[in-house]
Amino acid sequence: MRQKHVRLVMVLFAISVLAGCGTSPKETYYTLSADAAVNGATPASGESAYSIAVGPITLPEAVDRPQFVLRAGQNEVTFVELHRWAGPLKSEIPRIIADNLAADLNVTRVAAYPQSAGENADYRVLVDIQRFDSTLGESVTIDALWTVKRTSDGALRTGRSTARESGSGGTYEAVVAAHSRALATISREIAEAIRFISATTQR
Repeated sequence: MRQKHVRLVMVLFAISVLAGCGTSPKETYYTLSADAAVNGATPASGESAYSIAVGPITLPEAVDRPQFVLRAGQNEVTFVELHRWAGPLKSEIPRIIADNLAADLNVTRVAAYPQSAGENADYRVLVDIQRFDSTLGESVTIDALWTVKRTSDGALRTGRSTARESGSGGTYEAVVAAHSRALATISREIAEAIRFISATTQR
C-alpha cells in the first residue's frame, strides 16, 4: 500500500513538472526599424556624391543590455527579462541611423560602425546617447549629442537632438516603434548638418 502511494506521488510530481514545462513563458526579441517608408523616401541608385560612416556610438550603461529597461519612476527602472533586443543597441542604433541617412540624403555609401567600409568615409558621424528612456503605455525619449565631421578638412557641426514619441498601446511593439520614430527624427537633424557642411566650400 505504501509503495502504491509513493508511486502515485511520483506520477503526480512528473505530471506537474511536464505541465510546468509546457506553460513556461518564452523570451520575445525585437529589432528597431528605419523610417524610410514612413518618410516616403527611396534609396538612391548609382554612385553617391560622398560617403558617410556612422559610429561608434556611446550609450548609458543602464540600457546597454539585452533586456528592455523600463522607467518605473523618477529614480527607478525595471529590467524585463522576457522582452529583449535581438542585437546590441550599440550595433542596432548606428545601423538604423545609417539607413535613415541613406534615405534622407539619397546616398548609397553609408556604413554603420564597425563595418570597415566606413574607415575612409567623407563624413564621420559620432553619436552620444544621453537618454534612452522607455515608459510602457506612455512614451519614449531619446536625447543625443552628435558630431558630423568632414574628414577632408576637419569641418565640424555639432548638435543636440531630443525626440519624444508616444508609445501608447501598452505593448512592447509600441515601445520599439516609438524608438524607431525617435531615431528617425534625430537622423533627419543629422542629415541637415551634413547638407550644411556639404554646401560649404572646402578651403
